Amino acid sequence: MQKIVIGNSDIKTGKLGLGTNKVGGHNLFSGLNDRTGAEVITTALDSGIQMLDTAYMYGLGQSETIIGDVLQQYNRSDIILATKAAQDPDHDLTFNNDPEFLRRAVDQALERLKTDYIDIFYIHFPDDNTPKDKAVAALSELKAQGKIRAIGLSNFTLDQIKEANVNHDIDIVEDHYSLVHRDAEQSLWPYLKAHHITFVPYFPLAQGLLTGRYRQEDQPKFKQYPVAKYQHIMSALEDLKTIANQHAATIAQVVLAWYMTNPDIGVVIPGARDAQQVQDNAKAALLTLTSDEYDDIDRLFQGF
Repeated sequence: MQKIVIGNSDIKTGKLGLGTNKVGGHNLFSGLNDRTGAEVITTALDSGIQMLDTAYMYGLGQSETIIGDVLQQYNRSDIILATKAAQDPDHDLTFNNDPEFLRRAVDQALERLKTDYIDIFYIHFPDDNTPKDKAVAALSELKAQGKIRAIGLSNFTLDQIKEANVNHDIDIVEDHYSLVHRDAEQSLWPYLKAHHITFVPYFPLAQGLLTGRYRQEDQPKFKQYPVAKYQHIMSALEDLKTIANQHAATIAQVVLAWYMTNPDIGVVIPGARDAQQVQDNAKAALLTLTSDEYDDIDRLFQGF
């Protein structure tokens, strides 16, 4: 799998990772099973996926705990662990970027993950009060201490990223992005590229819409898209099916391969509920799009 370097750090990882909100995220999804969640992690690592992306909010620490248990069976240095915090359990999960809170959050995550360092630590959401450069300064201290290796931001506006990055400490930014939600291309990417900050999209499969399993009559399930836009998406996915068939692949695998081909995207982190979904996603790393196919897909989803 192609490797990239995270920001200005010395972290190298493959371009396909695993989002783990369905591993232990009982507060976010119904019907989850922790044993199945552990199998998801094991299958990902055994399939060559290196980066695991988790957060305190995924099960209020349960996702981190499951991952920490599984990691005991593997060589820690082969794995890139990314986690996030901002929701304060002592204040009804309100966002908190206070330096003392972040120091405590890192220490607690280290305990749950059963490791002595976290490769990437993100501030999960900005709060309303903490100066962003002060929050990042606390993480820089933790980086100097060896507790974290790279500093990330998630769900920050461009102005907040700039405030946080006054000392050029930010390595990676995670935000909402997919072929049907492309705002970040204009709002974030120019600044991130200019400052060598890696971009990671979440919801890359648009909560299942870009898997190709939905039809025109499913539009009420995706009310965020007006009927005309939803019809545009359905039409584009039909064209995508042609490309997928030429590669003996699924639509989801082609979409993931497009992200991995995009030079402005660092790591793509689709989630998975079970081991089979992990295996299906991992096959995307073996799919090579031609430049014409890449450009065709880009054109199909213009306007989003």
